[in-house]
Amino acid sequence: MIRSERPHKRSPRTAQAKSTSQPKASRGGRRPSAPPPPSEFTPPETVTPALPAVAAFADLDMPEGLLRTLGEQGVTEPFPIQAATLPNSLAGRDVLGRGRTGSGKTLAFGLAILARSAGRRAEPGAPLALVLVPTRELAQQVTDALTPYASALRLRVTTVVGGMSISRQSSALRRGAEILIATPGRLHDLIDRGDCRLDQVAVTVLDEADQMADMGFLPQVTKLLKQVEPGGQRLLFSATLDRNVDRLVKMFLDDPVVHSVDPSAGAVTTMEHHVLYVMDETDKKAVTLKIAARDGRTILFLDTKRSVDRLVKRLLANGVRASGLHGGRSQPQRNRTLDQFKSGQVTTLVATNVAARGIHVDDLDMVVNVDPPMDHKDYLHRGGRTARAGESGSVFTLVLPEQKRDMGRLMSHAGISPRTAQIKSSDEQLAELTGAREPSGVPVVVETPQPTQPRKPAGSGSGAGGGRSGGRRRRPAGAGGTAGTGTASGRSGTAGTASGRAAGSSGRASGSAGRTAGAAGGSGRASGGGRGAGSGTGGGRGAAAGAGAGAARSGRQAPGTSRSRSASSSRNSRPRPSDT
Repeated sequence: MIRSERPHKRSPRTAQAKSTSQPKASRGGRRPSAPPPPSEFTPPETVTPALPAVAAFADLDMPEGLLRTLGEQGVTEPFPIQAATLPNSLAGRDVLGRGRTGSGKTLAFGLAILARSAGRRAEPGAPLALVLVPTRELAQQVTDALTPYASALRLRVTTVVGGMSISRQSSALRRGAEILIATPGRLHDLIDRGDCRLDQVAVTVLDEADQMADMGFLPQVTKLLKQVEPGGQRLLFSATLDRNVDRLVKMFLDDPVVHSVDPSAGAVTTMEHHVLYVMDETDKKAVTLKIAARDGRTILFLDTKRSVDRLVKRLLANGVRASGLHGGRSQPQRNRTLDQFKSGQVTTLVATNVAARGIHVDDLDMVVNVDPPMDHKDYLHRGGRTARAGESGSVFTLVLPEQKRDMGRLMSHAGISPRTAQIKSSDEQLAELTGAREPSGVPVVVETPQPTQPRKPAGSGSGAGGGRSGGRRRRPAGAGGTAGTGTASGRSGTAGTASGRAAGSSGRASGSAGRTAGAAGGSGRASGGGRGAGSGTGGGRGAAAGAGAGAARSGRQAPGTSRSRSASSSRNSRPRPSDT
């Protein structure tokens, strides 16, 4: 396949963007008035005529592997944003696409970057295409969506986000990845460590650019985009085009093809919007409980982590299989919670705005704003969890008397005319509208995902002197014990075992730098952060000698070996960024 080259190089841009912040609730618990929505900018006019939209994927100049995988995945016809943007993005044009959540944006840019990267091989730590997203959940969503298509082209996809092991992400980059999906904070950290560079990136995607601006990522995004290949292709997708996105467009897009799925910010036509006016907080709690007990999957949105945890506890006590999702949970915990929700083990997901973007769950037909969102963009993205890919869904918002005015303003800004009703928890109309019902009242238990404890080197030894091998702490040498058999395990990867005549409290191998390998009384190869071969003795109650050879960052360890970290050179000791 022949790829079109860009007709001219991008002119340098020096503008600097400033981050924005979102208003917070006041201490007294009363929500501030919703701010007026930022006016949307007028998209730039396209100088070079855009290529026409296509009616079918077969009409596109894409590798056969992509077309075959589309059929295997049951994707038969392109969505409007795909039909309009793919002919141009495949030809190397910059694209500015506005589309609501669930409109097909992921494949719109995903197929383009995969097709344009096909047949190429990335150097270690130097991806060929970059997708920047604002949240960890959206990063995983994009990864899951693109992996089958990347596999068909033998392209490697790596995801780097905060809250996960940075050493594993670093190792993945060193092995090489053509497609990199990242949140800005973690990518910055990996670049600072020297584990990644962007000078080979030919195609860059900014997904959910408006949220990246709202979250204050503009300075980081600007710095990252200045590091990519000069004259590279840029694809920017956003649900709204406010002034912050305008800055990115002016700085980094060159004569872009502009496409908007619909003229508004993205109110979904297949979605029903309801505002339920409740009397007071007490009745609001009763209404929430009955809606949560309905058949089918439901997401309940609240403002704070504490309120999420309280509601989950109350739902479980009343027989509703619920689990919470918020920023206070580690990324592995959040992933396991989502898996529980997708598998049906949990029927009600209670969440803060952390779940408002990037989460796709099949057969999710209802979203409930237990706490109304702060602005119209939050409303649209919360509601975007349902009515995806042309399916239907409903969004219900519970509104107290003092919130009525602000809610009316928010709906006006979002371009939505909702159905309204005055509701009590005892009304039959509540069941007619939402499917609400009385919960069983029988407490249920849902396994709460626990934080993953870091694996520590562990060992066991037998002998009269209480000798141990494979320990991490160094101790002064002491009286010896009898020999025994020891097993040592590494901090990451799969540690092998070694046996031999060894005793001692803390058998540890030392090398020139980084991680080196050593086993009590055994030998073998191990991977690590540096090169080195050496032999070391274990101090403690006894002595253990082992020999090992460290291989430079290969990420593999041979059976029958073990790994230990050098105390003087460990990259894991760096503080992790507070990435979203």
